[in-house]
Amino acid sequence: MNYNYIQTNVDGYIFSLTLNREAKRNAFTPTMVNEIAHALAEADADDRVKVVVVRANGPVFCAGMDLKTYQDPSLDQQNPEITNRAISLGEVFDRLNKPSIAVVEGDVIAGGFLFILGCTYVLAKENLNFKLPEVNLGIFPFQVLASLVRVMPEKKALQLCLDGEPFTTSKAKEYGIVDDYLVDERLRDLIASFENKNTYALQAGMEAMKAIRGMDSKGQYDYLLTCLSKLRDKEEVKKQIADQLKKA
Repeated sequence: MNYNYIQTNVDGYIFSLTLNREAKRNAFTPTMVNEIAHALAEADADDRVKVVVVRANGPVFCAGMDLKTYQDPSLDQQNPEITNRAISLGEVFDRLNKPSIAVVEGDVIAGGFLFILGCTYVLAKENLNFKLPEVNLGIFPFQVLASLVRVMPEKKALQLCLDGEPFTTSKAKEYGIVDDYLVDERLRDLIASFENKNTYALQAGMEAMKAIRGMDSKGQYDYLLTCLSKLRDKEEVKKQIADQLKKA
């Protein structure tokens, strides 16, 4: 697949997705969101893939939504191989059922938060700026708020959206938006930790976590028991369990 705004690569069990709109600070367009949706669906369907790594070219990780292209679609570079649909970036990442790692080496602004809030792990360089400026522009980061409340208390998430001022990587760590500072060894170890994990178990766990949102306690346990039964019935899982028992 030839993409206009992203680059992808599969190396063994690692699927890499790189934002590639450096001249526009990786601001996303409707086509870019649909390209990301297509790429992540490919990663989800590929049994070789155990972890998705998200990066960005250029000094800014993502400056958010490209408002001009959303107001005037003719400014967007359409991809003839993909049908553009009205879909939110937050929804795109929520559909991914493989662990994901955001490697953040530049500032994150406005809707750019949707990339990192949608990832399972976020490693970021020190002394970056994170900013939700929408309220100072007369609008509000609605989609970001929906993602923020999954990683921090509702009251703190609202305060962050109302503030509008930039904050540092260290503060992003305090909020739970960033998990750790970006260190090469830490990133290598995290990626390598998935090499020998069972793809089906990873995927089933991700799917289950999302499915139990809003269920009552009884419903959760019943559903999760069903998930465990289905997973254990897979031939690949049976074989792995048998192999491990032989080593015990």
